[in-house]
Amino acid sequence: MKTIKLLLAITLFSSMMSSCYTEVLIEDPIIDEPGISLNQLLSSYELWYVNINQTTGNGEVPFLQRAFTVSFINGTMYANNNISGIGSNGNGYGIDVGAYGTNFDTVEIDHDIDGFYPLRVDQLSANRIRMYDAGSNTSYYLTGYQRSNFDYDFVFYDNIHYLLQEFTAWKKIYTSQEGALNEFDNENFLSFLSGGNDDTFLSSTDPEDTAIADLIYDYEGIYTVYDVEGDPYAKVLTLDYDYLDNEYFELNVINDQTIELFHPDSGTTYEFNGRGYIQYLRPSSDGSSTRLKQTDKKRKKIINKKFNKDDFKK
Repeated sequence: MKTIKLLLAITLFSSMMSSCYTEVLIEDPIIDEPGISLNQLLSSYELWYVNINQTTGNGEVPFLQRAFTVSFINGTMYANNNISGIGSNGNGYGIDVGAYGTNFDTVEIDHDIDGFYPLRVDQLSANRIRMYDAGSNTSYYLTGYQRSNFDYDFVFYDNIHYLLQEFTAWKKIYTSQEGALNEFDNENFLSFLSGGNDDTFLSSTDPEDTAIADLIYDYEGIYTVYDVEGDPYAKVLTLDYDYLDNEYFELNVINDQTIELFHPDSGTTYEFNGRGYIQYLRPSSDGSSTRLKQTDKKRKKIINKKFNKDDFKK
């Protein structure tokens, strides 16, 4: 499997990041440390990773539901809302999404799009907090890291669904000479939908020089991402074609806009490059914020199934 090539040099602490998914929420104690203010706590870590699978409650806070990380720096709140570019956008902090202030145990956030939210903050450990929104009775759990010890690779692979959805289309740019001829050789473009169709993909056999806006998709099917037992940096992608059966590929990330699909049944390797980057929130030239296509797409709890090769025997 290839090692992901991100622009920012990262020291990997995968065991630290993995541990945030195994903690039992109902047993988290609240730590009372009167010697540190809430503002000091929030700014003591450069990145707060939003553990979306641990969220509890009846509603949502839109900007936390959308973000992979948030940062609190001198009254300005930053967020990484996209996986592509995480670690490099805004020097790793992401983009400016609003302003914040603190009042005892509450952080008051004025988000550029979502408006004003007062969130109570409980410190659960040295680098772990709970943000509670009384209006929706929803709690988010965040883990603090410095940019130097944040495991961008783990976050990248753990949220690979969103990378696939962050481009309007994926164009095939390489097919290996090795491997048997197969029907997938003819598929030149893929698109992974979001916004209520998170498991739907489209494919096209249009010529490789076709403009993205002119693509005609020949097929619509279901895709699934699987975990590989014992390797958090390995994923398997299945594409359910009626006429090709349910094909599976070993999915590797070459960089944050290029993926590799290895097809074990034929022994063929393909590379696809993302085209039509979708940024979920960005500042406009006049300093205001602008909604873009699919800006409203938010993260949701996803527990991948474990890949079992026997399920795909033909």
